[in-house]
Amino acid sequence: MPECNYCDASFEGEGVYLEHLHAEHDESELSRIDRRRVADHTGDEDDGEFPTGPAIIGGVLLLAVGVLVYIVFFLNVGGGGSSGAAAGSVGDVEQTPYAVQSVHQHGSIDVVIDGNAIDFSQQQYQLQADGFHFENSNGQRWHKHAQGVTLEYAMSTLGIGVTDSSVTFQGTTYDDSDADTNVTVTVNGDDVDPSSYVLQGGDSVRVVASTA
Repeated sequence: MPECNYCDASFEGEGVYLEHLHAEHDESELSRIDRRRVADHTGDEDDGEFPTGPAIIGGVLLLAVGVLVYIVFFLNVGGGGSSGAAAGSVGDVEQTPYAVQSVHQHGSIDVVIDGNAIDFSQQQYQLQADGFHFENSNGQRWHKHAQGVTLEYAMSTLGIGVTDSSVTFQGTTYDDSDADTNVTVTVNGDDVDPSSYVLQGGDSVRVVASTA
């Protein structure tokens, strides 16, 4: 015969005893075990304590989402830093750099559009992307700070689109297949495919587009 731990009453069965605890004794009087027994008996699942299980699961999920967002938006494939092209890039490039800050190489460049050499020492061409850029107001010496920097990507950071037979600059496309238009895209004097040619230290780039 169950006897009440909180008064002198005794009962014929467990159920009657739990009804007594629920009706006659304040929840604050009961031990944690008795509170749980009463809650289970009456169908009241709230024992006055915060359910820590769901909170822990929620915290873990939030942490996982935060880590994923950081990886996607703040890290590139091979290393820290942004390797994306500048806001003024022309179109999509086939290959973007990776492992930013893993290398530091230099080379030279000349881009001539209808007889006018582009002055890359101007501010709008300086430090436009982490993987490839000009700096210190020097418009002849380019800097490469990433792996896989193609000529196509490098030119896109400067707002210039290049293929093996065309150049797009300031909204005008010069196509070698057009009559009276001449386009040359070379590295170290050799014709290259800008979308696949990866710049190397010491490379001399020359891009020329002209119309008769």
